[in-house]
Amino acid sequence: MRLGQIFIGAGLFGAGLGRCGLVCDSLDEISKYLSPLTTAQCGVPNQRWSDYAAPNASAIFTVGDENDVALIAKGAVKTNTPFLLQSGANGWADTFDLGPGGIIIDVSGLKKITFSKDKTAVTFQAGVTNAEIIDAAWANNARVSVSTCNCVSLLGATLGGGLSRTQGVYGLNVDQLTSMNIVTADGTKKTITAKNEPDLWWAMRGAGANFGIVTSATYKSTPIPQAKNTAWTGPVIFDQSQLEKVIAAMDKLVLEPEMQMDIYFTLSPLDGKPAVLTLPFYLGNEATGRKKFASILKLKPVYEATEVIPYNTWNSAGDAFCIDGGRKPSYTVGLKKLDPATWRKAWNEYYNFYTTYPEANQTLVLSECYSNTKDAKSVKNDGTASYPHRDVKCHAIAIPWYTSPSLDATAIQFGEKIRSLFTKTAGTLKPQSYINFAHGDEPLSQIYGNSLQKLQKLKSKYDPKKRFNQWFTL
Repeated sequence: MRLGQIFIGAGLFGAGLGRCGLVCDSLDEISKYLSPLTTAQCGVPNQRWSDYAAPNASAIFTVGDENDVALIAKGAVKTNTPFLLQSGANGWADTFDLGPGGIIIDVSGLKKITFSKDKTAVTFQAGVTNAEIIDAAWANNARVSVSTCNCVSLLGATLGGGLSRTQGVYGLNVDQLTSMNIVTADGTKKTITAKNEPDLWWAMRGAGANFGIVTSATYKSTPIPQAKNTAWTGPVIFDQSQLEKVIAAMDKLVLEPEMQMDIYFTLSPLDGKPAVLTLPFYLGNEATGRKKFASILKLKPVYEATEVIPYNTWNSAGDAFCIDGGRKPSYTVGLKKLDPATWRKAWNEYYNFYTTYPEANQTLVLSECYSNTKDAKSVKNDGTASYPHRDVKCHAIAIPWYTSPSLDATAIQFGEKIRSLFTKTAGTLKPQSYINFAHGDEPLSQIYGNSLQKLQKLKSKYDPKKRFNQWFTL
């Protein structure tokens, strides 16, 4: 008897799924057809980065064998059971809707990482986080271009585009992919590349959550000894009275491929009060880094702690951002220009929200800024990826961070206000939003840009029944 039939007979999928007791009674039978490394549980909490609009499932399958992903997905497809793949559990959009009978396929335990002998390629499974690939690369005297937050799933970030501090030099995360092992909408396993599946390859690299489950992938890697695998970076903090000057300087600053910069409205580590924190990054030595960011440094910050640090600590400044739990309904928009007056208005909104609601004292307004010069590899598009926002300089995000559901309406109003302010002076022809930062209420054209029409056509080909329907569904 096939696994899909067992699912139906046991009552795990179908009409009985909504009754937790029946589901739990069925899991032992289902587990007989899966690897002993894979477990299934009912009625357990699903820990995620944000509790706001978090997906709830009748059952969570924690996968310990890569082959089990296809078996579980095929069973769900056969029985029309909604399912969601989960790895880092960091996705914050409000697009999740598993209904009363959906399941979560948790691949966070799939951690295998293998580098090629010459260190120019690395194959890794779906549960690998940015921190884990960084540590493995460091140990192998290699550098892999990854996203900026340690706790995020590398593949999860990649399939939406994948922003990286080194993207100007190496390209976006999607540009690092050379092959993917996926599970398709009918539960079939296949390996895809740019040559054997050019259309599916294009769609996966920017809208991956709509087209397949990636269980493992191969990335480009750069061999480099640890002694040379360094960069200049660190916090540069300003008083809020200096905000307009900082924003004006950032707007004029041309971020060359080796450069990247963040700005935050957050609590100062010096006195715990709201401040303007910037984080310049230069892939090179301190002297050159200070020269490249001279227009920022000359503004006389109240504190600076820049230094040359090793590759395996580049993301450490954001580790406090990795705390699970709390409510974080976030809003974003892409910027080509940074307007000082707009940022002052945003500061006022941030300060008022923070001071009015003490439980929201971890609230952030930030922008990640990247090179968008013509020679930046992240800007160049060879036509093999659907990610549409390569010309955006900065990705602004408002993240109200609190605990009480009673504050949801006010937090949403705050987030929408910040997004609206930034959108008005974004310097783009139309609003552009990076899918991994988006809230979920944006029109699809804002998420997928000029790739939307082709993506919709390919969706009807590769997933006509919309089995993959939990993340900005096409």
